[in-house]
Amino acid sequence: MQRIETRMNQTLVSTFYKFMPLLDVRAKKDSLQSFCVEHTMKGTILLSKEGFNGTVAGTEKGIDAMHDYLCREFFLTDLEYKKSYVDFMPFNRMKVRLKKEIVTMGVSGINPQNKGGMYVKPEEWNDLIKDPDVFFLDVRNEYEIDIGTFENAKSPTTRSFREWPGYVHQQLEPQKHKKIAMFCTGGIRYEKASAFLRKEGFEHVFQLQGGILKYLEKVPEEKSCWEGECFVFDNRVSVDHRLEKGSYELCHPCRHPVDSEHMVSSKHQLGVSCPHCFDSLTEDKRSRMESRQLQMELAKKRNTVHIGQRSPS
Repeated sequence: MQRIETRMNQTLVSTFYKFMPLLDVRAKKDSLQSFCVEHTMKGTILLSKEGFNGTVAGTEKGIDAMHDYLCREFFLTDLEYKKSYVDFMPFNRMKVRLKKEIVTMGVSGINPQNKGGMYVKPEEWNDLIKDPDVFFLDVRNEYEIDIGTFENAKSPTTRSFREWPGYVHQQLEPQKHKKIAMFCTGGIRYEKASAFLRKEGFEHVFQLQGGILKYLEKVPEEKSCWEGECFVFDNRVSVDHRLEKGSYELCHPCRHPVDSEHMVSSKHQLGVSCPHCFDSLTEDKRSRMESRQLQMELAKKRNTVHIGQRSPS
């Protein structure tokens, strides 16, 4: 039984993806954009010849209609998705974009449909990661791991998913790492990460079905092995174990999440800098960030959204 129930007067956030061959993606882009705008949704959906990946927000009726539309349009019998509720609209606009990859790793010929890892249900995840023979790996980037991860999970210390193949070649060995369990936010990155591992000769690869978001939804907090908050790619920045907006904000220049301690630092200036980027900011960029922040504050007073404002990416 899911712990998230319908909540009146709140915005529903839906995260989903599907690896599948798509044809005529440009035409699909235009029709999907029109459908989402018509149903007053906001967010981002990526379309590629390898599938689709999206996070959108709107009314429950609108989100359900979009899921039905995707199933009809792409001939799916079902579409798995993660959902959470928020008291505000976490996106500024609706955008359907065409991409070469729906999650960019930069390696051709990786197809999760053909050779990926073995799914492990959230309810069974704790038992797997407590196995001493399992190498437990967080597939996300360093700035995401900084604010929360599973107990005893290893970090690849990557700054982007493009660095994943290099990490595997330099740090992992099929004969040494015989069992690997991995996870990411919603599941899409480990799909490609596990397919890459299998291609490189790693036989026993396990992945958390539905990712962190599904684990937080399914596993009670008192039984959880999760520590901290989970970074999400929208204006909520992070969510807690109840999948409610967390305590982090986002530094616009460096895109790093900042907590309450960072916010009281002398190096933190809203919209301009934080302790992570203060020392590396050029005067030109600082000036541009100050101007941008001023425009955002003026737009807020007018009850509009500044055209340059963007969600985490």
